[in-house]
Amino acid sequence: MATQTATDIPRTSFLFRKPAVPAAGLPPLRRTSQFRRACRSWLFPYLRSRLAANEFRPVLSFFYTDLNCNLSCSYCYSRGRNIPGMSWETACAAVEWLERQGCRVLAYMGGEPLVRKPFVVELTRLAAEKGFFVYLPTNGILMDRDFIDAIGEAGVAAVNLAVDAMDGYAGIPKNLKRILPQFEYLVQQEKRYGYHTFLNINITGKNVDDVMALTETAHRYGIATDYHISEPPPIDYEGFDPGETDVWIRESQVDAVDELIDWLIAKNRAGYTMVNSIAHLEAMKRFIRRKLPRWPCRAGRVSMVIRLDGSFAPCFEYYASEEDWGDIRRGPRFDEERLERLKARCSPGCLSTCNFQVSHYSQSWLRSLQWVAKHAYSQFFGVS
Repeated sequence: MATQTATDIPRTSFLFRKPAVPAAGLPPLRRTSQFRRACRSWLFPYLRSRLAANEFRPVLSFFYTDLNCNLSCSYCYSRGRNIPGMSWETACAAVEWLERQGCRVLAYMGGEPLVRKPFVVELTRLAAEKGFFVYLPTNGILMDRDFIDAIGEAGVAAVNLAVDAMDGYAGIPKNLKRILPQFEYLVQQEKRYGYHTFLNINITGKNVDDVMALTETAHRYGIATDYHISEPPPIDYEGFDPGETDVWIRESQVDAVDELIDWLIAKNRAGYTMVNSIAHLEAMKRFIRRKLPRWPCRAGRVSMVIRLDGSFAPCFEYYASEEDWGDIRRGPRFDEERLERLKARCSPGCLSTCNFQVSHYSQSWLRSLQWVAKHAYSQFFGVS
């Protein structure tokens, strides 16, 4: 694959459309407010966790409200059809438990959180009033203007919009064309409500050109991007057969993906705002060649999962694990030795974007401060 530029990317009728509202920087007062919020929810809890190294003080919680989804992406192993979602009682108890532990970041997981929009709006309001930095991931299909205004007023801090292509095709149903009106309104309302929007893009064996096009589109709209490498889960999930999907990166596709990652690294260095650190992008090149060494995953130490019933898991890859890791009633049971044995097996075969970023930005005071700066000044700090 030859290195492409924006003019080489396959065009669609909407790719080069002028944004509904041109991207513009936030006023200084709003940037200051976002910096304070990022310090309260990220930096101060991180520092407290370092000072209390022998205690469990998570900085980031992945919060499952539902496993059901309105799509069936071929690479997704969340198979929660017709499973009851988290109860309101459990949700409130979980937020209170996190608050007592000093955690101030709540990142929804699923499933698709918007299958229960009123629930998510009210839970976001509850958490935001307690000072939580609330992340909302969604494929955007169920979004509408009323919901965007409601979640903005509730105090959401970031909206993670999962799209893998400009237009949909077999195995890749999440595409920008399908949600363009909602996307443009979401970006338009950023300045009013003070949240960040970013595109969450899963790199597969089929969408290399789309990843480039989405990257350029996000840059034109003044929003960030976040990249994942499509990978099968480390444990078996009922109803999911990894052999049935055609989106894993095959040996014949490695060189094309490799060039794509080099292109992304160059864009990062050129100032494109990305959630991923350059170290993470470089690790992707080793991962697709099955040469990734063990990396210092902090799951179960700095980050954690809260399941539908209020029980814990170290990470979302191990959501279906039958091991007892504790719950909101009994407290955590993240034994360090047990975690180390687990990570010795799974880390070389896993490149979790969320947990890799937690590891990267929690390794030093300067990196942690850089992460705060990314959230406070989202149009800067592309290089990481």
